[in-house]
Amino acid sequence: MTDLIFYHNPQSRGRIVRWMLEEVGQPYETEVIPYDRMKSPEYLAVHPLGKVPAIKHKGHVLTECAAICAYLADVFPEAGLGPTADEKADYYRWLFYAAGPLEAAISNQAMGWQVPQDRERMFGYGNFERAIAAVDEMLSLRDYVAGDRFTAADVYLGSQIMFPLQFGMLPERDSFLRYRDRLQQRPAYKRANEIDEEIIVQSQPAQPQPA
Repeated sequence: MTDLIFYHNPQSRGRIVRWMLEEVGQPYETEVIPYDRMKSPEYLAVHPLGKVPAIKHKGHVLTECAAICAYLADVFPEAGLGPTADEKADYYRWLFYAAGPLEAAISNQAMGWQVPQDRERMFGYGNFERAIAAVDEMLSLRDYVAGDRFTAADVYLGSQIMFPLQFGMLPERDSFLRYRDRLQQRPAYKRANEIDEEIIVQSQPAQPQPA
């Protein structure tokens, strides 16, 4: 039993937090929440929207993937995933850019909804092309969000790039592909995927044996 509980479904954004937890390297307990339990009174007491992921640390509940990544970097500084003083501006800028304008732009584009040109000033990202161009430019000039060192901001931004690339929701810019390839070589990323793939396999109904 640990004081860090991870509420998760392996077929969800929870994989972002799984990766972050593996990067942190501290013991944690996973509670898998099936989709048919997400709106149960028990889980709504954890997350009032009935969404995953969430974590509970020392009795305090935290939701939202970007917030969880930043929190874990803060409370476990020995992992070296938080920003140095010189890295803070880029770290916070791109972490929250990914959680706000970038995710909104990619989600709306995937749904086939584009901002009318005369309404762009109403939306934080303006339009899809400008939203992704900003990240493309940044990643063309550096290896990671904060420069030449991996931080928690890369867990979140990287996830927001890798998932849409996988499903054709983001153009395959060279900077995105190079960034994806760097991140996918991380041992913690590989461990996180192996853990979740095993959970998915174990949750599948048993196949009938031939007579």
